[in-house]
Amino acid sequence: MKIADDDFTLFGLPPRQALERAALDARWRELQAEVHPDRFAAEGAAAQRVAMQWAVRVNEAYQRLKDPLRRAAYLCELRGAPVDAERNTAMPGAFLLQQMQWREALAEAAGLAEVEQIDAEVQRTERALLADVQRRLDDEGDAAGAAADVRALMFVHRFRQDIERRLDALDATR
Repeated sequence: MKIADDDFTLFGLPPRQALERAALDARWRELQAEVHPDRFAAEGAAAQRVAMQWAVRVNEAYQRLKDPLRRAAYLCELRGAPVDAERNTAMPGAFLLQQMQWREALAEAAGLAEVEQIDAEVQRTERALLADVQRRLDDEGDAAGAAADVRALMFVHRFRQDIERRLDALDATR
């Protein structure tokens, strides 16, 4: 185990989008126990600093691997197709139109039921995009196509946050 290993190697997992969460969680607990700074208290400050670096590295890798969107973006990068969402915002016209329709519907939604209906539709789209990403990465080896889907998922994720804020606001008025 080297600190520069990719997250999958660090966790001893195959570099795939499909991931068994229980195995990830179990391995995270094992790694945390191995590198916890308290285990190195008797070895001095330098050993504790190194252990702290390892603990941070393990936690960062765990956070990235447990989140399907972050894991997909990471896999794309590992496979030479970085998502580069800050500079590459190209989206298919149909997807952009769908985004505009959702945003308009959310703005016009008068009540909880309407917002929940929009949320259900967006969640279906999110699940379909995640399935496409998994297929592209794990079955087809299409990292570039997966990167495009990840960019779309980032839009969907941000919109779902807007929906959550709207739902919270509607809950607060009850």
